[in-house]
Amino acid sequence: MSDHSPSLTYRLFRAAEMLAPFVVLAGLWQIASLGLPRYLFPSLVDVFWRTLAIFANGSEFGDVLATVGRIMAGLIGAFVFGGIIALLMVRSRAMERFFAPILNFFQGIPALSWVVFAIIWFKGIEPRIFFIMVVTALPAFSFQILGALRSMSRDLFEMVLSFRPSKWKMFRVMILPAILPEILTAWKVNLGNASRVVVVAELVGATGGVGYELLQQQQIFDMAGALAWTLQLVFFVLFTQWVINMIEAKAFRYRAISEHSL
Repeated sequence: MSDHSPSLTYRLFRAAEMLAPFVVLAGLWQIASLGLPRYLFPSLVDVFWRTLAIFANGSEFGDVLATVGRIMAGLIGAFVFGGIIALLMVRSRAMERFFAPILNFFQGIPALSWVVFAIIWFKGIEPRIFFIMVVTALPAFSFQILGALRSMSRDLFEMVLSFRPSKWKMFRVMILPAILPEILTAWKVNLGNASRVVVVAELVGATGGVGYELLQQQQIFDMAGALAWTLQLVFFVLFTQWVINMIEAKAFRYRAISEHSL
C-alpha cells in the first residue's frame, strides 16, 4: 500500500511558492517607505505594531468584532432567504419566472445605492447594515443554491426514492452531500464580497466598526492605521475560509480515499 501523502519537501515548496508574491510585495513596500513620506508608505514595522495595538485595545477590538458580527448576521440572513427562494424556484417554474428577473435586477444595483436606500428607509444603524448585507448577498446565494439543487442526479434521486427513505434521511444521505460542495463554495465567494460591502455600509451609516475606523484614519492621513484596520478584515476572511476548508475536508474525506484507491 503506497503512501499518497505529499512529501515534506513538496509541502515546503508549495508554501514558499504561495508566500513568494507576498514577500516580494512587502519588500517593495518597505523599500518605498524608506524614500517616501510615512503618510503615503509607512514602514511595515509601524503597521505591525498598529495591528497588534488594535488586538490589545478592548475598545478597538470591539469594533472589529462588531463588523464580524454584522458580516455573519448578513450572510446567514441572505443564506436562509436565498435558500427559501431557491427551493421555491426549483419546485415551480412560475416561481422561477417571478424571482429570477428580480434577483438579476438586484445584482445590477451598486452596494452604495443600497446604502443610500437603507439610510432613507431605516432609522437604526444595525437594521440598515443588516438590510444592506442581506440584499447584496441574496442574489448570489439564491442562484448558487438553485444551481446546486439542479445539479443533483435525477436518476440517483429516483433510485434513492425507491427505498422509501424518510424526509430527514433523504436530506441527510442524498440532498446534503450533493449540494454541500457548491454551498461551501458560495460561502467562500460571498464572504469576500460581504467584507467589502460592510466597509461601505459602515463608512456611510455607522458610528463604529472597521469601516468607521477606516474613515477616521483617512481624515488624519494615518496610512499605517488604515492598513492595520484593513488587515483585521483580511485576517477574519482568511480564518473563516480556513474553517470552511476544514469543514469541506472533513465532510468529503471519502473523496481522498476514493482518489487514492484508483
